[in-house]
Amino acid sequence: MTATVEADRAVVDSVSPVRFHQVGKAFGSGRSAVVALEGVDLEVAAGEFVCLLGASGCGKTTLLNLVAGLDQPTSGRIELSSSRPAVVFQEAALMPWLTAAGNVELPLRMAGVPKARRRAKAAELLELVRLGGLGDKRPHELSGGMRQRVALARALASTTDNTGSGAGKPSLLLMDEPFSALDAITRDVLQGELLRIWRATGTAILFVTHDVREAVRLGQRVVLLSSRPGRVVRQWDVDQLPEAEAVDEINTELRRVISSHAAA
Repeated sequence: MTATVEADRAVVDSVSPVRFHQVGKAFGSGRSAVVALEGVDLEVAAGEFVCLLGASGCGKTTLLNLVAGLDQPTSGRIELSSSRPAVVFQEAALMPWLTAAGNVELPLRMAGVPKARRRAKAAELLELVRLGGLGDKRPHELSGGMRQRVALARALASTTDNTGSGAGKPSLLLMDEPFSALDAITRDVLQGELLRIWRATGTAILFVTHDVREAVRLGQRVVLLSSRPGRVVRQWDVDQLPEAEAVDEINTELRRVISSHAAA
């Protein structure tokens, strides 16, 4: 049964994990209000990898926060049909007193999953991110790249429906520049690992980045937001373009957007 909810963030029965309908977000009120987003229309299909690009301050992270329920739109509507979207941030944000396995288990524990099932799931996810056998390590014993792998496994655990209440709902992972704090070699390795995990799990991903090459390498579709207030100005199906051509075209459009804002 489809639920029709007249609210900013409605949960609906839909093939797409998330849809934005003329979504706007302002911080503050009156003359001092800062409009971060305006009239955003966007849809992410089940299993799709979408990268969000734009200049600093264009509202990319704000958009993720709205999907995650960390904030509410000022206008418009978000239709969310995924099973508990999870966010991977720039920093791994692991609980330092928990082991790697304990961190992955945390969302399952909060969801009331029995101990045996959550331990088995945590072990499975640590294997998926190639940290099998390291579940007993604490965050300070792991490298930066390893900590981000644990954060990814924890996010995947959070998107997994373990209660049966969301059976059939597509999963959605929100990623906010998760590799920007890592060195170039580690970043390159983890980009490849993320693609492997995405193909293995079929999880839809909405990925924020400032890096055009990263967006083209990872995404099936790249969405460019204008400078503040953020609006969708252009989209590319990058699977249909040679990589070098896509990078050049998107860079040209990004420079145009930034230049037009600076001249305003």
